[in-house]
Amino acid sequence: MSLPRVRIVLVRPHYAGNLGSVARVMRNFGLSDLVLVAPYASTDDLEARRLATHGLPILDSARVVPELGDAVADCVFTLATSALTAGVIRRGMIGPPAEMMPQLLGAAGRGPVAIVFGPEPHGLSNEEIGRCHGMIHIPVDPGYPALNLAQAVTVCCYELRRAWSAAVNAERKEPPAGPPVATHAEQERMFEHLREGLAAVGFLFGDRQESLMHAVRQLIGRALPTPQEVKMLHGLARQLLWVAKQGKGEPPPTTDS
Repeated sequence: MSLPRVRIVLVRPHYAGNLGSVARVMRNFGLSDLVLVAPYASTDDLEARRLATHGLPILDSARVVPELGDAVADCVFTLATSALTAGVIRRGMIGPPAEMMPQLLGAAGRGPVAIVFGPEPHGLSNEEIGRCHGMIHIPVDPGYPALNLAQAVTVCCYELRRAWSAAVNAERKEPPAGPPVATHAEQERMFEHLREGLAAVGFLFGDRQESLMHAVRQLIGRALPTPQEVKMLHGLARQLLWVAKQGKGEPPPTTDS
């Protein structure tokens, strides 16, 4: 159960002050892996550096990537964050930080994990939330639910540290590691393949396509599939595509990856 495996991902952050404040908060709670996705703000901005204080090494080592998939490609488990809970995409595995952090830490024993925060003006899109395994919702007054980005990161890091401390105190020895989990990139390729197969046999249809596929993603994602299980699901997708094309006289697919 390793805090260094927990990554903070900021998607399209607009304000330099938030970059510095987030770096400082990460330093407070023992985190160091910061990734910025297509940021509008710069880590070299004087306001970012002024607010980072002892978090400057984290700010300076932050990685910048063009797209969310690049930020979490090697992760085995990811949690999005949002102030909004309405809508199909937001009805999956969702809970407050105190409930979701133990799951994140459990997965961290098997590989890198990430908490994903959206841009200040409007948060993550439904598509970005749907690409994560679950979602964190911080319970606040519904009259004004939008927290400042750095404040939201602080709440999540605090609950993460609390969960980690409780686990360390309860278990003085490292629990046995589970089987390896397929990376986010491997799972994304499998989900796209599976989407093609399910659409070909008519399981995904009409206005319910996205909600059905989201339910499939949530079901599989909660299981933390291994690379071998992902390979098996690729096989299922190939078989579904073959079944859909049987009328065209095509031979059955091979079982090789």
